[in-house]
Amino acid sequence: MWWILILIVAVIALVLFGVSAFNKLRRLDILAQEALGGIDVQLTRRADLVPNLVETVKGYAAHEKGLFEEVTAARAGVAAATQSGTVEQRAEAEAALDRALVHVMAVAENYPDLKASTNFLDLQRQLADTENQLAFARQYYNDAVSSLNTAVATVPTMFFTGVAGVSRRAFYQAPADDTAPPQVSFEGPAGP
Repeated sequence: MWWILILIVAVIALVLFGVSAFNKLRRLDILAQEALGGIDVQLTRRADLVPNLVETVKGYAAHEKGLFEEVTAARAGVAAATQSGTVEQRAEAEAALDRALVHVMAVAENYPDLKASTNFLDLQRQLADTENQLAFARQYYNDAVSSLNTAVATVPTMFFTGVAGVSRRAFYQAPADDTAPPQVSFEGPAGP
């Protein structure tokens, strides 16, 4: 009689443990999804700042048509990647936009009046703030993925990954040729 009671308690404990492991895996997976959404928000914010920056530069450098087409294409790539892309596609789109922004800033360096424009300086500041928020969002995502991947790969939660429908996620990594952030200069005019 006692062994039946012990067996029932053991089964109940096992079921409760399984539910707990299932919930932990699902919670970590949702956290990683939310963190990836945070990256998308910052990428979209940066992509939304770019047209204003380009319009400001266009007024000074109208002959830079190829540059503006590159920025437009990079911006479209970010929009597509944030809608339905993988983590790797998001990183590639981000890298393309980074390169385009570097080129815009390089053109701006050739126009002292543009560099002194309050609109341009404000856009640069907003862009720098967004870059900082994007760096934080990337780190937060990678931390969430690290927690998830650890749970997926360790005993005892690894036995519940199939039931929970959870698997390892890819870390957000910059492409190998694009590990430096775009350079943004806050220098104003040399004199009053």
